[in-house]
Amino acid sequence: LSDDSKPKQIHPPKDLKKPRGKKCFFVKFFGTEDHAWIKVEQLKPYHPHKEDMVKINKGKRFQQAVDAVEEYLKKAKGKESVSLLSTSHYVAQSIPPHSLMLVVLSLSLSLSLSLSLSLSLSQDTGSTSIQAADSTAVNGSITPTDKRIGFLGLGLMGSGIVSNLLKMGHVVTVWNRTAEKCDLFIQEGARLGRTPAEVVSMCDITFSCVSDPKAARDLVLGPSGVLQGIRPGKCYVEMSTVDPETITELSQVITSRGGRFLEAPVSGSQQLSNDGMLVIVAAGDRSVYEDCSSCFQAMGKTSFFLGEAGNAARMMLVLNMVQGSFMATIAEGLTLAQATGQSQQTFLDILCQGQMASTFVDQKCQNILQGNFKPDYYLKHIQKDLRLAISMGDSVNHPTPMAAAANEVYKRAKALDQSDNDMSAVYRAYIH
Repeated sequence: LSDDSKPKQIHPPKDLKKPRGKKCFFVKFFGTEDHAWIKVEQLKPYHPHKEDMVKINKGKRFQQAVDAVEEYLKKAKGKESVSLLSTSHYVAQSIPPHSLMLVVLSLSLSLSLSLSLSLSLSQDTGSTSIQAADSTAVNGSITPTDKRIGFLGLGLMGSGIVSNLLKMGHVVTVWNRTAEKCDLFIQEGARLGRTPAEVVSMCDITFSCVSDPKAARDLVLGPSGVLQGIRPGKCYVEMSTVDPETITELSQVITSRGGRFLEAPVSGSQQLSNDGMLVIVAAGDRSVYEDCSSCFQAMGKTSFFLGEAGNAARMMLVLNMVQGSFMATIAEGLTLAQATGQSQQTFLDILCQGQMASTFVDQKCQNILQGNFKPDYYLKHIQKDLRLAISMGDSVNHPTPMAAAANEVYKRAKALDQSDNDMSAVYRAYIH
């Protein structure tokens, strides 16, 4: 802030909780007309950073936000003491009673900022609805639903999701097959459910995130399973990546008991789950999707609604088929470079300067070169996704030769005891 523009305490809407901890300002966003708490440390002078931001962010919405700021400045000139600040991407205006502060907020994946904001956009394109939110925010920027949330499955994805739900103020009851995994979340404020049925009975909306179709079915249909706790109005959200047939079966049994069903598998990794930057792909009961709004904002940066149950499973299998095939191709390229006397590091350096440059490519290749195969997404799970995608292709007589070839390489890696390593350990299938 400039010396002559010091914000004063304001009173935000009663339903918007102030974050705990460090000092924040309450801001209103240009472009979206949303508002939220923003931490002081996320704010930088606007004018010195404006040119850099405009160069980096070429999107239409960003330019519209900048135009709105410039228009405001013209009108405000001589009337107010104005100070401009930024953290990147979106423009906002604080609303103290006697002075105004403008900020730019980031939705950039490359920045691990803990912004306190609640931003949602929606657009309808047929049966598809998109909601975007920068949920790297971790302290109170989202108004949590007053519904009681249950969560079943605290694996690589589930752990990060539950942590972010708790940080955003949701009331969460957890269950995991190995109960010790619940301990950390109990310390963070979660409640403990003894069985899946008990969790569903205690909660309004219960999410599950488990490894495969069998685990998903067993969780619902098995002893003390989800189905035993379902009553009219109870919501069940299946976040596991499974086949559409499993989703259809689960949807039918849940709704037959008067429950409401949504599938919401996620695209991402353990790191993205921890950062609250997953992409949620949902389908099924639209009203459940809307009821989950604050949960999806807490765990992800964007969510899509794709219509009837089964569509999200189909889309997620296609997405993971592409990712798995791509990872195998990258591993093949690295090992071929080495086999022909080329530097693998140089191969990566060149790759990351071209059109295929991405955080995914850089991180996976660097981990391979360092021999670091700590799981961010289990190899056994990407192989499962490839297998299910190939089967889905068979069901509609659509060829999937690239996925089939990649699947064989992952099966080779599994035979080499790489199942519980990261998907990038497919590299080892080429060097043994």
